[in-house]
Amino acid sequence: MDIDAWVWWLIGAVGLGIPLVLTAMPEFGMFAVGAVAAAVTAALGGGVVAQVLVFTVVSVALIAVVRPIANRHRDQRPQHRTGIDALRGRTAVVLERVDGSGGRIKLAGEIWSARALDAGTSFEPGQQVDVVEIDGATAVVM
Repeated sequence: MDIDAWVWWLIGAVGLGIPLVLTAMPEFGMFAVGAVAAAVTAALGGGVVAQVLVFTVVSVALIAVVRPIANRHRDQRPQHRTGIDALRGRTAVVLERVDGSGGRIKLAGEIWSARALDAGTSFEPGQQVDVVEIDGATAVVM
C-alpha cells in the first residue's frame, strides 16, 4: 500500500489537531496549519526537503506572529471587579451617624453597617463618604 506524502501530512495535521482540542494549546493548531501547508507542497510535487522546510517555516512564523498578538489581547482584557472588590472606592450616603464604633450607610442601593476609618472622626446623616475597605459585613469609610 503506497500512500502519497500529502496524505501523511494531512494525517499529521489531524494528529496535531487532537491535542489542540484536548489541551486548548493553540500552538498545536499552528503546527497543524504548518502540516497542511506541507501537504499542499507535497501535492504540488515538492520534495521532502521542501515539505519539511514549508512545515517549519509556516509553523514558526505562525507562532512568532500569533502568540505575541494573543498575549497582548489577553493582557489588555478589562478587569471587572466583583464582590467586595467592586465596593471599594465607591461613594455612600450616611443614614445613621457613623463613627469609630459604628453606624449605617447606603452603599450600592443596600444598607450597610459602617465604621469610620479614623476612630476620632464622625459623619452625620446625609453626608457622602468613600468606602475604603470592607471588613466582614462592615464598610470602613472616610
